[in-house]
Amino acid sequence: MITDITSEFIEELIDLIESKSNKKIIDKLKDFHPADIAEIMDDLSFEQAIYVFELMDDDIVSDIIVELEEDVRERILRRLSSKRIASELIDDLDTDDAADILAELPEKKKQEVISEIEDVEHAADIVELLRYDEDTAGGLMAKELVQVNENWMILTCVKEMRRQAENVDRVHSIYVVDDDEKLLGTLSLKELLTTSTKTPIKEIYKKDVLFVEVNEEAEEVAIMMQKYDLFVIPVVDEIGRLVGRITIDDVVDVIVEEAEKDYQMASGISQDVESSDSVWHLLRARFPWLLIGLVGSLTSGHIIGLFDGFIQQYILLITFIPLIAAMGGNVGVQSSAIIVQGLANNTIRDGGLFKRIIKEIALSLSIGIVLSVIISLYVVTQKDPLIYALIISTALTVVVVIAALIGTIVPLALDKYDIDPAIATGPFITTTNDILGVFIYFSIATMFLH
Repeated sequence: MITDITSEFIEELIDLIESKSNKKIIDKLKDFHPADIAEIMDDLSFEQAIYVFELMDDDIVSDIIVELEEDVRERILRRLSSKRIASELIDDLDTDDAADILAELPEKKKQEVISEIEDVEHAADIVELLRYDEDTAGGLMAKELVQVNENWMILTCVKEMRRQAENVDRVHSIYVVDDDEKLLGTLSLKELLTTSTKTPIKEIYKKDVLFVEVNEEAEEVAIMMQKYDLFVIPVVDEIGRLVGRITIDDVVDVIVEEAEKDYQMASGISQDVESSDSVWHLLRARFPWLLIGLVGSLTSGHIIGLFDGFIQQYILLITFIPLIAAMGGNVGVQSSAIIVQGLANNTIRDGGLFKRIIKEIALSLSIGIVLSVIISLYVVTQKDPLIYALIISTALTVVVVIAALIGTIVPLALDKYDIDPAIATGPFITTTNDILGVFIYFSIATMFLH
């Protein structure tokens, strides 16, 4: 059931919390999905959120805690004892979600929680996941899965699947392994149901299985699952043993996080931030690129100063400085955004780089010529000297082509040296093209008029 969460609803809930109408609060939230309850708690003050959390059934508190905003979740976890975290949250969560929760705890409390987990096997699986970097396949995967041995008969397989499925919420795939736990393939439910119970698994399983290794980067996993339309993908260790599986919901989180990070980078924000972060944290994230923009503007101003005597003689040229700078910056950002997108989804490969650059030159030259014709017509209608139209149109075409080249080459160079190319879609490109645009504009004007 999908229910709208309106401001009126939140106000009504706050009134119920203040009056401590516990039964009415429970009735009001009973039909909500855990993710919706988490969203509601994010809109409340922390004390109100913890009040609602304490009223929730033990069956759903673990699902709610996973969906909460990180800062709210951390504060709630600090309020709970290690024993309660282990018994009410960790025991009911899949290993991947449990590991994510534990990773946010201080080291001492993390160890206390692990020691309180009653299911030793569950605890061991979580500890194993904590060893992997969060941005790798190992950091994304869950240990819960169903696997069968290639040497089993169908009947044995069904019995073993029933036992394993008790610990798995959803059985997405049945994986086939050998005696050394190495992944061999997958078994379809159709084959399982339509084959004789005395048939060995090795005779009917599919061997063409896609998988990732534990140290594969999370972004690469997301690209692979998107490319092949996978709902789930198995994870193997360095010697090919099946160690876990990654589902699409985990990959969606990666895609959203990467999109947010790239958007912030393109906006000139150097760190991952949230609107709820402190002023100091937001300042540190935003100020570096603003400082670069300030330096860039001062540099542009200094360049204009170098042509001071020339500008006084041809004062009308000042009118078109914003035009040249804006067009160069816009084209540069567009070009870099396309390249960054291509790098992100692997549509740009080494063999196609030269073609990409040639294509960008041709495209930018076409854009420059069209813009130049438009601006020339404008200058003529203003009855300005025709030489001005020639200067502005030439400078505009050159600036657009150079801006496009910078927007294409810079992200490619950054990517080659393992620097996030999203940097190139923001103030870096804009500032660089502003400086170059002003210099090129006045250099061409000087050449034509002298």
